[in-house]
Amino acid sequence: MSSARLANVPFQQEVYLPIHYNGIDIDSGYRADIIVRDEVLLERKAVEQPGRLHEAQLLTYLRISRCRLGLLMNFNALSLAVQGRAL
Repeated sequence: MSSARLANVPFQQEVYLPIHYNGIDIDSGYRADIIVRDEVLLERKAVEQPGRLHEAQLLTYLRISRCRLGLLMNFNALSLAVQGRAL
């Protein structure tokens, strides 16, 4: 994400995502790959074909993080494949 640093775009990597329940943070073990400006969640994959499990993971991370837009990026393709989801 060096281009984001150069553009002074705030982002975080490997963001811990606890589950909040009745005022208690529960360790979920979930970690988002990248969150940009506390608004956009990026999940990076290197799989032959992203499946329903990857989409479900992205939606779960979106709900927990309170980000409104999520992008699932697959780097194991001839060209970069990106799928987007919004809440």
